[in-house]
Amino acid sequence: MMSLTEIIENLKSHDDFYILTHQYPDGDTLGSAFALCRALQLQGKRARVLCPDVIAPKYEYLKRGIKPQTDFEPKYIISVDVADANLLGRLKETYGGIVDMCIDHHSSNTGYAKCSYVDGTKAAAAEIIYEVIKLLGVDFDVDIASCIYTAISTDTGCFRYTNATPQSYRIAAEMMEYGCDAAQINRVMFETKSRAKLEIERQVMDSIEYYADNRCAIVYVTLDMVKKSGINDDELDGIASLPRNVEGVLIGITMRQKDDGSFKVSVRTNDGLDASEFCKQFGGGGHTAAAGCTVCGSLEEAKSSLAHAAESFIAGVTNA
Repeated sequence: MMSLTEIIENLKSHDDFYILTHQYPDGDTLGSAFALCRALQLQGKRARVLCPDVIAPKYEYLKRGIKPQTDFEPKYIISVDVADANLLGRLKETYGGIVDMCIDHHSSNTGYAKCSYVDGTKAAAAEIIYEVIKLLGVDFDVDIASCIYTAISTDTGCFRYTNATPQSYRIAAEMMEYGCDAAQINRVMFETKSRAKLEIERQVMDSIEYYADNRCAIVYVTLDMVKKSGINDDELDGIASLPRNVEGVLIGITMRQKDDGSFKVSVRTNDGLDASEFCKQFGGGGHTAAAGCTVCGSLEEAKSSLAHAAESFIAGVTNA
């Protein structure tokens, strides 16, 4: 793994950067990418952000201050908050095998890039980007600050999750000193919902089923539910936290049906249970309290596999 010093040397000695985010983009991958992009542009570099999916309108402010530099061929490819090349979505075919540098905070990172900097102790990839920008000697402005704050706030659930550290709070406070409107960002990210999102949340909670003596809760989102609610993909952010919020639940599992019929599974845990270890059983990974995987089969088959795995996993942990 490369060091922060080597990251800085590479960024200073190269130009014409493409910065890649993961599919189903969230506040961390986007905030990290646009913060780094602006920092590089402020140093006179050519840089642009590539996202495999449409970016939700609520994130438009993250692009403030970014010059639309599209008239160059990339010479150095960076990915941020992308643990596996498969998470690049439609960008994988073109760039998956030629990523020069990966900056990530997922301990499950597969090492697909030519060189990587991975720090699993960070609450968000943006905490690493913050350090990188500092070492580059770039002066923070309100636009970079808004990106960094958004990334940390969203990946910590507005500082409610166990991954939030004292450093997370310190960086967030510093970003406020640079002018980011934390109250407005939090309102947009956590309190403002469309009618379609309220409807899908209602359907999701109607689907909830409990297993392992009510210590596991499973919900699902089918393609039919998405179609009937009229919700956009980008609005499904936050759905994964719903089953974990139920009192007494140790493992909350959200199944989201994909176009090919398989299920993208998001796992959130309480009381120190390792979501990443759970997801490894299905070829996935992530963080201790938040991880993901993919499960194939019908809704009932996939649900049954996850339920049985959860029952065994909880029994193994609680009886240890």
